[in-house]
Amino acid sequence: MGQCRPAIVGAGPAFQVYAMLYRRLGRTNLRISEIGLGCASFWGKRIFSETDAVRLVHAAADSGVTFFDTGSSYSGGNAEPRLGRALAGLKNKNDLIVATKTGTRLGPRGRPYRDWSPASVRQSVEDSLRRLQLDTIPLLQLHGPDIAHLTGDLLDALVRMKQEGKIRHLGVNSFDMTVVEHVMTLPVFETVMIDYNILRPERFVIIEQLAAKDFGILAAMALAGGLYGRPLYGNLRLRDLWYAARAWRNYRADIARSRNFQFLNEQTGWTAGAIALAWVLLNPHVSCAVFGTTRLPHLVDLVKVPGRKLDGELLIRIKQAAAVAA
Repeated sequence: MGQCRPAIVGAGPAFQVYAMLYRRLGRTNLRISEIGLGCASFWGKRIFSETDAVRLVHAAADSGVTFFDTGSSYSGGNAEPRLGRALAGLKNKNDLIVATKTGTRLGPRGRPYRDWSPASVRQSVEDSLRRLQLDTIPLLQLHGPDIAHLTGDLLDALVRMKQEGKIRHLGVNSFDMTVVEHVMTLPVFETVMIDYNILRPERFVIIEQLAAKDFGILAAMALAGGLYGRPLYGNLRLRDLWYAARAWRNYRADIARSRNFQFLNEQTGWTAGAIALAWVLLNPHVSCAVFGTTRLPHLVDLVKVPGRKLDGELLIRIKQAAAVAA
């Protein structure tokens, strides 16, 4: 997939003027920024400043980012309405590709549960429209379904909501490649979001298959959780402890693999995160690489990645590290 011509954009005093790059989102034919902002996790937590959260969304949009990803169950249910409030202050709100997810709901005590019944999914869409303050959802993604959940009744309900104008495009977010292979046989879906990063190079095979069927491919966890970054000593904030605890709980194998990538911190002119993001964007079939952040300097560093190239020696080291980590 070729890159679209860049548009020169600025983002206020925190940014310099530079070019964001865009790609085609599969057969949706939407033009999407090469990088997207994930609006979830600690970003959506009530304990994280709403002012800072909104500032990050506005800075991303001002820098040319057009894709914002969230979910109705994220951050204890606070991420989606927070994103809605952030978008309300943007003049180009209706030009953005805002994605949310359905299938995961929150119970009375805030515990997530799955409900794939057509009635529940329809209610979820109505709730998302209200929280996001949108007239239509640009991209609705099914959040981690099993193959058994993809029933004819559910697919019919999704098509009806699309015909009603509540949804523009449909996709699936899954890290289960068996499910992704099944989704490729269902013409109702136009995009797939999978975990693709320097710790998951094996996803290249399924990406090739998706591209052959003209799916829009969204690379989730594009920074691999930043697990290859230098350990933090001193001056730890609550957000750092929260992310560390989540990684230890959910990604212990990735923590072990990431030790082979410590050399990313030693590259002149690059941060480790920028290298990891640039590596994902090397794949021309990836429509958009999605990451989350709670720090403006981090965002400023990453929005400059589109168009930057990694040198051959560094790419060889990354490939060797991935082979050892496999």
